[in-house]
Amino acid sequence: MTKDLDQKENTYFEVSELSHRGRVVNHNLTVPKDFVFAAEKSKNSVVYIIAYEKMGGSFFSEGYSREKGSGVIISTDGYIATNYHVVKNADFIEITLGDKREFVAEIIGVDEATDLALLKIEATQLPYLVFANSDSLQVGEWILAVGNPFGLQSTVTAGIVSAKARNIDALNKNDIESFIQSDAVINPGSSGGALVNTEGLLMGICTAIISSSGNYEGLSFAIPSNLARKVIIDLKQFGSVQRGKLGITVTDVNDDIAQKAKLNKISGVLISSVNLNSAAAEAGLRKGDIIMRIDNNIINNSSEFYELINQYRPGDQLTLEAIRKGKSKVQPIILRNHLNTTDYISVRSDKELREVGIEIRDLNSKEKTRINAQGIMIISISKGSLIAKTNMEPGFIVEQFNDIPINNTQQFIKLLKSSNEEIKLVGFYERYPGRFPYTFSKERQ
Repeated sequence: MTKDLDQKENTYFEVSELSHRGRVVNHNLTVPKDFVFAAEKSKNSVVYIIAYEKMGGSFFSEGYSREKGSGVIISTDGYIATNYHVVKNADFIEITLGDKREFVAEIIGVDEATDLALLKIEATQLPYLVFANSDSLQVGEWILAVGNPFGLQSTVTAGIVSAKARNIDALNKNDIESFIQSDAVINPGSSGGALVNTEGLLMGICTAIISSSGNYEGLSFAIPSNLARKVIIDLKQFGSVQRGKLGITVTDVNDDIAQKAKLNKISGVLISSVNLNSAAAEAGLRKGDIIMRIDNNIINNSSEFYELINQYRPGDQLTLEAIRKGKSKVQPIILRNHLNTTDYISVRSDKELREVGIEIRDLNSKEKTRINAQGIMIISISKGSLIAKTNMEPGFIVEQFNDIPINNTQQFIKLLKSSNEEIKLVGFYERYPGRFPYTFSKERQ
């Protein structure tokens, strides 16, 4: 087993290959006599999170609300994975370790689409969990859920895997939901905790339940480790997720479709549309084709399809097998980003940005060449926000923040977070001549 050196400054994940697509540790399916080993290995790697949202007044008066949850230590130097919904409105995050030490956490990045977030605390030599290969997890296999339900720290519950690739419409992002379903008990406060196998390897991040009462009723759901790992690595490296796109929409294959296509069984996904000039279009895919495999992975339904695609980045090449009129064709495809290029583009809507009313993204390589400049682009402005009051328009390219040249979104957000004075943004629009200054102050809120 080798170590993933995507992050050269520290040991981040133990994996079998050196890339964001590297498959992680496979596990041996065994029948345990008890769960002592797995519980002992995992419980000290799960932390208790309190996320404070300022409502007026100070943090230590009645002027704040608190969201409680769990998190999983995934590196010895203090990186923690949790759910986005636990920390999405946080102004201050308090972390309590299994040994009762307390830390203040920084948000490194969040991904609303998968309900994941990456936090960092300043600590070393921490116990951590290793991401396992969730594809190798089997229905009926024993698993443990480790978290802090109702604030009860280091709670361990056991169950079995009930199903895989479940879409329960919990995130309102149907194209990325592919949960591991189990009957391990989780309750409010368990969100962001660990789903581990009997070897104490991380199989998923506990995220949701289906319940009529608000508490556990036998159905719990976790984000698979293969998807979570890719998202977390992207958040660490870029501050946002780099998603490779085919440029298609798909639906599940039903019995009628399978019979017409003369399939041996009901599996695969039917392409319902292909975007013009997309990666799929240029590879020759058409509406009505049925995708059966991606890189030798059999595709049974749309949840599995989107889970797998979301483990790739723009520029990655995959091999896709599709059926058209009863004939199979294997086709290599290079994925692109939402701008239809192979660049890594950071699109950010962090809390600091929402507070002033904007979403931003990095410029891609074509834009940098075309405009011969560095900067970031404002892609949306909220009505009535601080930025809206300056009369700035979407499409504005920010070159300077208080006379400091801007190169990327991470730099912009860092400056915005640390600035309490009047802020002047200077830049330009491609469609208008000249430079434009926009001034505002965060203190007006």
